[in-house]
Amino acid sequence: MTLIRGQRDFGIGVIYLALGIAGFLIARSYSFGTAGRMGPGYFPTIISSLLVLFGFVTIGRGLFRDGPPIDGINWKGVGLITLSVCAFGYLLERVGLVLALAMLVLLSAAASERFRFEVRAAVGLVALVIFCAIVFVEGLGLPMPLVGEWIKG
Repeated sequence: MTLIRGQRDFGIGVIYLALGIAGFLIARSYSFGTAGRMGPGYFPTIISSLLVLFGFVTIGRGLFRDGPPIDGINWKGVGLITLSVCAFGYLLERVGLVLALAMLVLLSAAASERFRFEVRAAVGLVALVIFCAIVFVEGLGLPMPLVGEWIKG
């Protein structure tokens, strides 16, 4: 009997934990602020803390619950998800939140074997972009351009 009963859960838990700890360490150098007046370190610290928590829970599931073994790594998915995050960071100032977020979602979705760009997916994409623009730029006042310098000309 092996100590790790659910290899997939254990593996993804380790990834969550590693990313959470890395994000938390990086965010320490930014001011935290308050819930009413968030500093640049507020959101990364909260998200990193949640990743650490989810990492421990998922590792626990891998240790105590039976699960499927790790079959292999989906390199296409890993590559597209990584590319989408890097593209978002690069494009945000240049084309603005609207187009950068659309690119992030489309590249991330392409990582799935089951993704098909249909009317329902397009409506969901538009709704997500509008929601994020309203919440993050208008509601929270984050300094992200809706339209970037490349579009403004």
